[in-house]
Amino acid sequence: MNNKLKVYRALHDLTQEQLAVALGVTRQTIIAIEKKKYDPSLDLAFKIARYFNVTIEEIFSPDDGR
Repeated sequence: MNNKLKVYRALHDLTQEQLAVALGVTRQTIIAIEKKKYDPSLDLAFKIARYFNVTIEEIFSPDDGR
């Protein structure tokens, strides 16, 4: 899954650790999502979207399969 988590994190001047604490996950989870090594659960995707006050679709989009 493609995502713009790193972009939104940078726009809000947050470290990976700060975002992880705010969302109740580990820094490693944030790193894995940003590197597209881990797709977040629907619950976590909603938490991320709510945190940045955007829709899930604004942060996450499906891979195009290429």
